[in-house]
Amino acid sequence: MVVHVSSTSDKVGAAVGQLIFKLSKETITANGRFTVALSGGSLPKILKKGLQAIKDEVDFSKWFVYFADERCVSLEHNDSNYKACKEALFDFISIPESQIFSIDASLTPKSMAVDYTKKLAEVWGNDLPRFDLILLGMGPDGHTCSLFPGHPLLEEKTLFVASIEDSPKPPSQRITLTYPVVNNAANVAFVATGAGKAELIPHMVGIEKRTPPLPAANIKLIDGEIYWFIDEDAAAMLSEDARM
Repeated sequence: MVVHVSSTSDKVGAAVGQLIFKLSKETITANGRFTVALSGGSLPKILKKGLQAIKDEVDFSKWFVYFADERCVSLEHNDSNYKACKEALFDFISIPESQIFSIDASLTPKSMAVDYTKKLAEVWGNDLPRFDLILLGMGPDGHTCSLFPGHPLLEEKTLFVASIEDSPKPPSQRITLTYPVVNNAANVAFVATGAGKAELIPHMVGIEKRTPPLPAANIKLIDGEIYWFIDEDAAAMLSEDARM
C-alpha cells in the first residue's frame, strides 16, 4: 500500500494524474489498451486538473472506461456519475464514445446490473474482470462504490455487478461493482480529501483495526497495488512514518 499526502486537493489531483499517466503508458505499451473504472462524488472534479496536465501525453483512444458504481437515474440527471465524469473529464479528453460504458437508464436496477455485466463481457468475456485501474472515493461512513457498512452486498461473491435498492445514501437505487471485481484489479487508487475523512484514514491504511472492517478497508487486492491519495486535512491523524 502506498499513502501519498499532498497539501491541497489540487495537488492530490496532480499526484493521481501522474499515477494515471504512468499506468496508462505502461499498460498500453504492454497490452494495447487501458481499462479503468471511475467513481462519482468529488472524485471527477479532483481528477480534472490532474488529467488536464497530462491530456496531451496520454493516448486516450486506447482507454476503456467503466463506472465503479452508478445511480439508477438518467444520464442527464444531476445524481448521475456519468454526467459528473462527462462534465469534468470526458468533455475535454478524447475517449471514443464506444469505449465509455454507461448504464441503460431505462432498465430496472436488477436488469441494469445484468446489462452492465454484459458490458464488462465486451472486454473480458465471461472471465472475472481485471481492471488496470479502479479510481475510488470514500464516504464519511467508510463506504466505497455503493458498498455500504452492514449491507448484504458486502457478502456478494458471485455477481460481478449487483443492484441495490435500499442505499442509505440517496438515491436509493444503484448498481455497483462487487468485491470480487474490485479485489481482482491490478491497481486501486482511493482519493479522499477533507477533515471529515481524517478519523477513518488510520483504519483504511491498516494502522487501526475495526471489527468488522468498514467497506473501503475491505478492498484487499489479490495481486495488485492499493494507493491512497489524501490531503493534509484527511491525513491529520497519520504519523509521519505512515506517509509517503
